[in-house]
Amino acid sequence: MTDDSEYFKSEEFKGILNQYEDSVRSGHPTYMDADDLADIADYYQFEGRQKDATDAINLALQYNPNAIGPLLYKAREALSFQNFDKAREYAARIESLDGLEYLYMKCEILICEGKVNEADEIFREHFKGVPPDELIDFVYDVANLFSEYQQYDKAFEWIARSQGDNSDEFKELMARTLFGLGKYKDSERIFNELLDHDPYSNRYWNSLASAQFMNEDYSASVTSSEYAIAIDPNDADSILSKANGLYRLDNFEEALKYFERYNKIVEDDEFGYLHQGTCLINLGRFPEAISRLEKAEEISSADSQYLPEIYQELAFAYSEQKLPETALYYIEKTKDLDCNHADMDVVKGHILLANHRIDEAEEVFRNTIINSGNAPRTMLRIMVSLYDNRYVKASYHLFKRFFTYVDQDFNEGYSYMALCCFDLGKYDEFIKYLHIGVNKNPKEAKIVLGQLFPNGMQVSDYESYFINQLNRKEK
Repeated sequence: MTDDSEYFKSEEFKGILNQYEDSVRSGHPTYMDADDLADIADYYQFEGRQKDATDAINLALQYNPNAIGPLLYKAREALSFQNFDKAREYAARIESLDGLEYLYMKCEILICEGKVNEADEIFREHFKGVPPDELIDFVYDVANLFSEYQQYDKAFEWIARSQGDNSDEFKELMARTLFGLGKYKDSERIFNELLDHDPYSNRYWNSLASAQFMNEDYSASVTSSEYAIAIDPNDADSILSKANGLYRLDNFEEALKYFERYNKIVEDDEFGYLHQGTCLINLGRFPEAISRLEKAEEISSADSQYLPEIYQELAFAYSEQKLPETALYYIEKTKDLDCNHADMDVVKGHILLANHRIDEAEEVFRNTIINSGNAPRTMLRIMVSLYDNRYVKASYHLFKRFFTYVDQDFNEGYSYMALCCFDLGKYDEFIKYLHIGVNKNPKEAKIVLGQLFPNGMQVSDYESYFINQLNRKEK
């Protein structure tokens, strides 16, 4: 049995799948290898076709109740429901059939239970007796297992035991582990090395694009995604990767096209429709945005992680359509969801303010600050809301007080204060807060103040550029 989606694209697997599906359609069962049926079940599960997956795995166990692949599938299925006892029952059936597969399954169960160190100890003990010609394979499998369960520190430790194996297989695992550890530049370097060996690997280009995206090199990420799309024009991951990169570059028109293209392939993914909606909001096309966001809500499960954002964006869109009651209805729908409720209360106040219900907005903001325990980031969001709603003087005076309240280490908000000063014509203060913002939080400075400076200018040059421009005007 395999979890490698690349195998599902292979001619070998397509032949096995066609044979099985022809058999199902005709109603004339044909005998198939149980492990091949387990691969088919894996494929159906990957595609979200759970009933088809269950049918395939049950047939596999009917043909061969002791086949390793189907038993591993059932054990992992039990793990997905956190039914550890059931997973152990299937693992116990594997023990007499394949001792090494049993060891992996036993430790996988422990990892799922949060007993990572216990699993690691069992693997290390077994490692002592592994024959030299099997060491590399064992190390790879253990490192890969830890990596799959986001235990990247452990995966990295095991990769270090590979005794300098320089194969592409190990390099890819190292690159993915470094990505998981947040070392995106190192991950990017290794994926580039892999592409030197295999420039037509769609998987490597997508992985490189992800590393570049996380390193905030969005232009490079878009370029890498384009190479992946050139290799496979219908690859959903490549298309989504390019859409995400374009979105971060504020190229909402093009990003919209790629999110739409993505949802033509993956029709039931609310993430794509959500971002179609946010692109349309940024383009000022609010009725269309509402339609896409409602589609995102319609196809979302009740526990979707994207529901709070869908409701928030619907609230913004309806507010822009001067329908504040509908907007507030969607904010109310977030009350029972797992999200930052202080942030949602700030959005509620923002909507009230945008619709000139000032007294209600003030009350919401006041209660939000109290309920958050005067959290600086909650206060900051409220001041930004005031600015966005063109209460610039009020925002300016609140920022003045805010910076006497927060610790010196707090590095947010200075660029917003600079923006207030700029709009109010307080250029000396603008330079003061620009200097602080650029040095304390250049990322925020670029996002907030970038539109005041030439496109592509380095954040470190903002202050000198503005002073030069100011001096020219005075002359």
